[in-house]
Amino acid sequence: MTASTVPRPSRLRLNAFQKEALSGFLFISPWLLGFLIFVLGPMVALIYLSFTRWDLVGSPRWVGVRNYVRLFEDPLFRQSLKVTIGYGLGRVPLGIIVALSVALLLNQKVKFVGFWRVIYYMPVVLPSVAVALVWMWIYNPRYGVLNGFIRQLLGVEGPRWLDDPLLVLPSLMVMAVWVSAGRNMIIYLSGLQGISQELYDASAIDGANSWHRFWKITLPLLTPIIFFNLVTGMIDTFKLFTQAYVMTEGGPRNASLFFTYYLYQNAFQRFRMGYASAMALVVFVIIMLLTLLIFRSSRAWVYYESEIAGGGN
Repeated sequence: MTASTVPRPSRLRLNAFQKEALSGFLFISPWLLGFLIFVLGPMVALIYLSFTRWDLVGSPRWVGVRNYVRLFEDPLFRQSLKVTIGYGLGRVPLGIIVALSVALLLNQKVKFVGFWRVIYYMPVVLPSVAVALVWMWIYNPRYGVLNGFIRQLLGVEGPRWLDDPLLVLPSLMVMAVWVSAGRNMIIYLSGLQGISQELYDASAIDGANSWHRFWKITLPLLTPIIFFNLVTGMIDTFKLFTQAYVMTEGGPRNASLFFTYYLYQNAFQRFRMGYASAMALVVFVIIMLLTLLIFRSSRAWVYYESEIAGGGN
């Protein structure tokens, strides 16, 4: 057999569909690797550690469901959920109302509107620890600006805002709304500017005043943004940590013992990593259920421009 007749190995040839699929996988591979390493991997490790006892030094020791049994018997865990949920029920609606009100004001044709938008947005870019320290000074019962104003205006001493179990959560809510109002204001402002002027013109022809236009056009068309801020606000509530760590340390009498701060105490102060992993997994399920509930309820109150213009058809 001559050299010219020796069969050559066939080359791997891809058709157009296979080439497109390979290119797609190559483009998403950075994200896919990041997801596997930084999301899926830690989630699997979290589930495993929640069934173990681990002090960060030795090897994890399997304990089964003991962490979960202990979790639901822990009064501080129930207190942390109570504080976090109560805080969210007050802070999220208040944040929506304040941010929407500011966006409505800054959507008007006023002088220096760009300057005012920057002023309202500035708290968003400030470091969270610096903001916490400033508000600790504001709330200081003896030297704080707030009690100084009360003293000058009413002639009485103001309360101890962060040392009173009844006032600590409302005080933290006010600070959180001040910080987040600028970010949510920008989102609402973009939604307001995206509403078609034709809807307002048509309603004006029909005799609708500004109040009716707000309730029948503006607010319904902003419900997708309200829905978004509701979900993100709920998630942010369960992530709150800096205020409790810097300002209150969970006090007074565990009145500001937020869930994330209690998880931090168990994981990095008491070195109960398995127990903290069980806490994280339980609150993950709670967040998922609340998010699913909000998504299901959105069918009844979230509207879009096509539905408004078409009469809901």
